[in-house]
Order: sequence, then C-alpha cells, then structure tokens
Amino acid sequence: MTDRPYHHGNVRRAALTAAIEAIEQGGPAALSLRDVARRAGVSHAAFTPHFGSKAGLLTALAAEGFDLLADAVTAVGDDLVEAGVAYVRFAVGHPAHFEVMFQPSLHNADDAQLLAAQDRAGQALTTALSASAGETTELAAWSIVHGFANLWLSGALPTGLDDDPGSAVRPVLRLLSFTQ
Repeated sequence: MTDRPYHHGNVRRAALTAAIEAIEQGGPAALSLRDVARRAGVSHAAFTPHFGSKAGLLTALAAEGFDLLADAVTAVGDDLVEAGVAYVRFAVGHPAHFEVMFQPSLHNADDAQLLAAQDRAGQALTTALSASAGETTELAAWSIVHGFANLWLSGALPTGLDDDPGSAVRPVLRLLSFTQ
C-alpha cells in the first residue's frame, strides 16, 4: 500500500502545466501523454476524464492560450501599438501555448471552449484595431506582430535589438501607418 492520497489534487492543471513544460523542451510533435502523466505525477489513465486524448489536451492548452492572449490585449486598451506589444510579449512569455494555438492540426477545431476563447481573443484584437479601417488592416497588423513573435522565438532576428521583445517591436509598429 502507498502513502500517496488517491486524489492528485487538480489533475487538469497538473496536466496542462506538464504539457507546457514538455512542449517547451521538445515541441508539440514530441508530446506524449505518458510523458505528461509522468511529469504530472499521475497515471496515463487519469487524463481521460479531463481531455480524452492528446488532441483534447492540446485543445485545452490552446483555449487557455487564447484566453491569456485576450487578457493581455484587453489590459492595454484600444491602442494598436500597445496591443501589438502585448501580443508579442504574450507569445514570448507563453511559447508553448503560442505554438499550439496556431496549429489547428494539433487540436479539436470545433471544441466549444476553444471557439469561445478564440472569439474572445479576436474581439480583444478587433477592439485594439477599432481606430483603423477594414479587414485588410487587421490582417496586416496581425501578420506583423505574429511574424515578429515567431522570428523572436526562433532566434532569427538580428542581434542588437532590445532584450525585451515588447520594446523591440514597439518602434517597428510605430513606423507603420494602419490608418487611411
């Protein structure tokens, strides 16, 4: 008999935390539920009621990421430059979430919680772009900050930039005019 209690505590949170750690070390393709279970200190079967599958776990992680992104962008209000800075800081601060969020092949695209979180993040970004005109402007702004975040995360940006990703992207965003 073991001295461990039957209930782990919060299996869902422990699994998400372990998945983040595993993705940061090896990427989402290398993620295995057995490894996540080991890291979380639970049996592989303990995840089934919470996620059902690896795709379910990654769906929950993506939904959490979109909620965190929405919180970050909402916190800066409707300033386009600061929303872009918040986006890049989110990506750099939550690289595992960021990587999973934008790979629909990894998660269940029709999951209600994921769709609600995506919508919330989309609304936060749209609010920041409210002073600008049109869908093309929104796509351009998103492309710039998303591309910058990916370049930062991959280490592909030139040396000599500010060590803070938000400070490094701010002058890039200020150079661009998104209004007509």
